Amino acid sequence: MATKTNYAPLAEDVVAAFGGADNIASFTHCATRLRFKVKDASKADLKKAEKVDGVITALAAGGQHQVVVGNDVPFAYEAVAALPGMAHKGSMDDGGEAADDEPGEKDGNLFNRFVAMISAIFSPILWCLAGIALGKAFLSGAVTLGWMSDQTTTYTILNVTFDGLFTFLPFFLAVTAARYFRTDIFIAMAVVAPLLHPSLTALTDSGAPVHFLGIPVSLISYASSVIPAIVAVWVLSYVERWLSKVLPSSIRNFMVPLLCVTIMVPLVLLTIGPATNFIANGLSSGVNWLFGVAPWLAGAVLGAFWQVFVIFGLHWSFVPIMLNDLATQGYTYITAPLMAAVLAQAGAVAAVAIRSKNASRRKVAGPATLSAFLAGVTEPTIYGINLPLKTPFYVGCVAGAVGGAIISAGGSAFNAFVFPSMLAFPAATAIGNFPLFIIGTAVGIVGGFVGTWFLLPSAEAKLDAEDGDDAGEAAAPADPAAELTPQTGEENIRAAVRGTVVGLENVSDKVFASGAMGKGLAITPSDGQVVAPVAGTVIAAPKSGHAFGIKTDSGVELLVHVGLDTVKMKGEGFDVKVARGDRVEEGQLLVGADLDAIAKAGFEDTTILVVTNTAKLTDVTVTAHEGQQVTEDVVITTTK
Repeated sequence: MATKTNYAPLAEDVVAAFGGADNIASFTHCATRLRFKVKDASKADLKKAEKVDGVITALAAGGQHQVVVGNDVPFAYEAVAALPGMAHKGSMDDGGEAADDEPGEKDGNLFNRFVAMISAIFSPILWCLAGIALGKAFLSGAVTLGWMSDQTTTYTILNVTFDGLFTFLPFFLAVTAARYFRTDIFIAMAVVAPLLHPSLTALTDSGAPVHFLGIPVSLISYASSVIPAIVAVWVLSYVERWLSKVLPSSIRNFMVPLLCVTIMVPLVLLTIGPATNFIANGLSSGVNWLFGVAPWLAGAVLGAFWQVFVIFGLHWSFVPIMLNDLATQGYTYITAPLMAAVLAQAGAVAAVAIRSKNASRRKVAGPATLSAFLAGVTEPTIYGINLPLKTPFYVGCVAGAVGGAIISAGGSAFNAFVFPSMLAFPAATAIGNFPLFIIGTAVGIVGGFVGTWFLLPSAEAKLDAEDGDDAGEAAAPADPAAELTPQTGEENIRAAVRGTVVGLENVSDKVFASGAMGKGLAITPSDGQVVAPVAGTVIAAPKSGHAFGIKTDSGVELLVHVGLDTVKMKGEGFDVKVARGDRVEEGQLLVGADLDAIAKAGFEDTTILVVTNTAKLTDVTVTAHEGQQVTEDVVITTTK
């Protein structure tokens, strides 16, 4: 994981990978991810972004290009916002949607767009919701366990402390929804505020018939509601834009808010509120019906596939249902089986942290274990360890399914919106069979841990036997064998092959030419004997033989890439002499490349030599010039 001081280069490299600032329409962040909307997806290179130091993985989901960084994503977000041309495309206050006038990439799939919308609206307040909900859960647990009476004024004050956010949740959603739908924040708040006004609440509680201009009004409680506020702000965005266009500038500033509130509040009370409440209750009833008919099946499905939903960003679609359940019935069945799903992955990554023989993998697995167990944040676990190894992820899904089935069979539900984690147990004490909840959770943890413990050696052996298939793979993080004690000082890098120097900017491969992979040069080879330009450890050696990564004792990381697109030759014409983890000396033969075979295959034999961790070094200087004939000459110097 990158430290805070490394987020500036991470930001630069990620933005460059997505086509630069001009190609990014807006960006935001959630608990662990940077989320970008790009204008032209063809200019965005996810593989390139994924190889940036400090990035766990990169993916396209929900109409967004997402970069998983981990718990320190706010620092990465600040670094992106600090880049030229990026500040106005995001919000430094809360990571909300940008107020950018240019549209981002549009995903034609309506469901994906819905998920992206929910994600953007809830992301800025998610940690606040989860953190305060823990207090609410602990308070509920204290009452359930008899540690505190709910008749005391102490309880009342604590309850107000932890419940205020949820009671006035529509007000908070008005802010984030206004940013997403690009409408005036204060007008949005003014439209939602009447829904929570004590006078309207009193009318709702009285049960007496209510009319507006003779039209009957079906009042509902808007406290803690979710969907009415979001839909209201969405409709408001169109009303406000229309009024801003048709009203004269002399009266626009004060008439737009006046007319918006006058139009929208009755409209919400008469149509949007009742309609969205009906839809929300319908969804909740459907979920609750499944839990009522076959609770074990519902729990098993959620336990098995929840982390799959997280991978594709689909978990956001469940948030409104959870919050609506909490608002209408005081509990939600959905969250309880997720305890097994989340902690099963935590158990699996804990096994990796303890048993793995790969020091680099253990270094990631340790913090990921704590993050998953204590905070319920599994992105570092999934993308950093379990999914690449495959087996721990599968084991976690199976253990989560079994544990989820047990939990739901006991009728367990959460009475607060909390992230499933070791700190979330108080939220499950009031509803259902708590001992079964404990057993189901334990089954998830133990199942994930034990299954991974026994299957990890074969999973690691399989992964470590697989090699990358492109330049990005060759520049992957170092193998533990390469984790040597860093030294300082100057490093001389010699030519990896005899031939004629070509400036990196003149290479036909845009990724290399842009310098995104690091500083370096290219050589048109006169023969196919490719040697180690420095002494060090081989950190990447694909079976295709087209690329090699070498890390020196001083920590300089080099990529030797033989030919362009030669990975497509699948090893034909390449006689590989070294393997990943080997110690090589300067001038030692890495591969014998058949230049004629490369030409016959229709590829260029231009050999690239770049310093892939250029951003971490004090200085990288290319000493060879365009057209220079080189043999064993020093062509690059670096300073740690």
